[in-house]
Amino acid sequence: MAQYSRIEVASVMKDQGMVPLFFHSDVELGKKILKACYDGGGRLMEFTSRGDFAFEVFGELNKYAIKELPGMIMGVGSVTDAAAASLYMQLGANFIVTPVLREDIAVVCNRRKVLWSPGCGSLTEITRAEELGCEIVKLFPGGTYGPTFVKGIKGPQPWTSIMPTGGVSPTEENLKGWFDAGVTCVGMGSKLISKELIANKDYDALKKTVQETLDLIKRLKK
Repeated sequence: MAQYSRIEVASVMKDQGMVPLFFHSDVELGKKILKACYDGGGRLMEFTSRGDFAFEVFGELNKYAIKELPGMIMGVGSVTDAAAASLYMQLGANFIVTPVLREDIAVVCNRRKVLWSPGCGSLTEITRAEELGCEIVKLFPGGTYGPTFVKGIKGPQPWTSIMPTGGVSPTEENLKGWFDAGVTCVGMGSKLISKELIANKDYDALKKTVQETLDLIKRLKK
């Protein structure tokens, strides 16, 4: 069962401005990644469901977060159907992120008052997601659309909260473009938690990058 309501999760997403995301089949490595992000000030993590037995890995990581990392909000991304969403919510997922707009996922998440963020690529999809109760829409793939698209959406719909994923990097130029356009937060994967960093087990560097990126976002949002 989720530890946090959708409103609480949306509030932390807005406050932090960044949702790190990653997948790895090694539970112990995953714990170290989580701890580094947590020590850097991160309080959100999207575990991407992209490998065999990913649900087992997530279950162990969420148990670890609940026990050892108070305030860490674990969610799951790359969820493609309602059955998978239900399974992950049984394992305590606090939010569900999808690559596309799926109304069946909206129903099961809303039933449990769990935040869901569908991947959308048009104003029509974004509007439909909001009609289905979406708090924060995922713009995906973000790099395809860019900040100009966000600015265009915010014109007729200033109430829309957008989280671009893909095409986001922890540089001032990149993040300034997104936040100046009006995004609520950004999703960041390999540009933040790189394969090289994982291979080198450089968790101190990850902690530092997370801390610096969160500080940068805070300055940009002022």
